[in-house]
Amino acid sequence: MRAAARRYGVSPTTVQKWRARQTTADAAMGPKKPRSTILTQEEEAIIVAFRRHTLLPLDDCLYGLQPSIPHLTRSSLHRCLERHGISRLPEMEGDKPKKKRFADYAIGYVHIDIAEVRTEEGKLYLFVAIDRTSKLAFVKLEAEANRYTASDFLRALVAFVPYQIHTVLTDNGVQFCHAPRNRSGPTALYSRHMFYRVCHEHGIEHRLTKPNHPWTNGQVERMNRTIKDATVKRYHYETHEQIRAHLQLFVDAYNHARRLKTLRGLTPYEHVLQVWTKEPERFRLNPSHHIPGPYT
Repeated sequence: MRAAARRYGVSPTTVQKWRARQTTADAAMGPKKPRSTILTQEEEAIIVAFRRHTLLPLDDCLYGLQPSIPHLTRSSLHRCLERHGISRLPEMEGDKPKKKRFADYAIGYVHIDIAEVRTEEGKLYLFVAIDRTSKLAFVKLEAEANRYTASDFLRALVAFVPYQIHTVLTDNGVQFCHAPRNRSGPTALYSRHMFYRVCHEHGIEHRLTKPNHPWTNGQVERMNRTIKDATVKRYHYETHEQIRAHLQLFVDAYNHARRLKTLRGLTPYEHVLQVWTKEPERFRLNPSHHIPGPYT
């Protein structure tokens, strides 16, 4: 053993271990049966059942399981799925569309759109705005959709967000701009649209999508669908006040409690607070005063 230890530059104890083996390969270290030091067997069973039943991505599983398993971390969840052989979701049939990344913008780039909702009392117009960076949402119900209500919505939006809005993106609806034939000519400077004037008052750049290109404003289109799925497509409202109250509760929960994968697990307002600590010059006031709780 001493001669072999000198020859291979190891200790005699290592050579002694080699003599008891049937192979020259190193033995595996650690426990013979892999297990978690953080999760119990019952908790691992819950995680496995949740993953197999929902087929959600890793981060969505984490957000869904943390309320019942508070000490669950992203790394421990990943290791648990690896141990049980379900760390990768099954591939879906068909070609995957190519992912296109949005250009990076500072906080304050807002998408605005209008949708229709109905109650027993009749039709309402839902004005929706969502920030491209923070995903902060703001909504307002109006009886009519015209340049006056659109301008009032923009003023309410400016008062709602704690930071400076620098860009607004809308479609080419008459609520937001003149018809193409009225956008040029000698009287164009004197016939600016009311929505444009409100943007100018607050130092906001107004951008328009290309005609017949609704996907350019896709973020707010997706938010419209999310709101409708949670309200008018799921519940029946007898009065306008019922949908106003429920809509406000949903938007508050979305802004302050819904954790988004695109924000790395933060809620929209948590992301706003994070930006405030890094770029306070973009803010008009302390955003923590908008959080429900002691300040309300």
